[in-house]
Amino acid sequence: MERIVPDSFDRQYLEKPPEYFGAARADFVARLPGNAEASILELGCGAGATGALAIGERKCARYVGIELDERAAALARGCLSEVIVGNVERMKLPFAEQSFDALIMSEVLEHLLDPWVTLRELATFLKPGALVMASVPNISHHGVIGELLKGNFELADFGVMDRTHLRWFTPRSFRQLFEQAGIHVDEWGPVGAPSRKYRLFNALTGGRLRHLVTRQISLYAHKES
Repeated sequence: MERIVPDSFDRQYLEKPPEYFGAARADFVARLPGNAEASILELGCGAGATGALAIGERKCARYVGIELDERAAALARGCLSEVIVGNVERMKLPFAEQSFDALIMSEVLEHLLDPWVTLRELATFLKPGALVMASVPNISHHGVIGELLKGNFELADFGVMDRTHLRWFTPRSFRQLFEQAGIHVDEWGPVGAPSRKYRLFNALTGGRLRHLVTRQISLYAHKES
C-alpha cells in the first residue's frame, strides 16, 4: 500500500534556501573505512557534498543518494554515482537486498511521516554488519525544555523546532528507532566536537544528563548479522 505524505510538508521542505542542502558531513566520512570498493546509500543527500567527499577520499566506489529537492539533486548528479529524486515514503526503491556497505542519514528522519517504516525498509538494502550513521535534532535539549517550562512551543525556520519537522527524538527514542529496525547502536554523541561547556557538564554529572546539553544527536550503528 502506498504511504501518503501531505503535499504541504513537501512544499515547505522544498522552499528551504539552497544552502540548506550543501554542507558535507566530514565527521561521518571520517568514520567510513578505507574501502575503495564499497557501496554507500545516503537518504537526503542534498547537493551531494558528503558523497563527493567520500568518493574523493576513496571510501567507496559507488555512492547513491536519495533526495526530495530537485534543485539539490541536480547538483548531486554531478558528483554522485546515482541520484534518485522523490519522497522516499512514496516510492519503491530499485535496490536489491544487501546491496550497501553503509547508510548515511543526516538531519532527515525528523522530516518523515513514518521514519520507523522507512528505516526498516532501508535496512533490507544493507549488508550484514553495514555501518549506519545518522543525526537528528534533540528535543530534550535544555533550551527546548526551558521554553516548555515557560509554556512555549514555537516553530521556526531552522533548528530543533523547524516547522518542517514531523517527528522529534530524544537520544533514547532515537536509539529505539534503530534497534526496532534490526540495527545495533554502538554509540551516540553530539554533532561536531564537544564544547568545553559540554565536557565540563558531563564531568560534573557523570554523563547521566548529557542529553540536556546535546543540541543534535549523532548516532553510530551497524546492521546486525
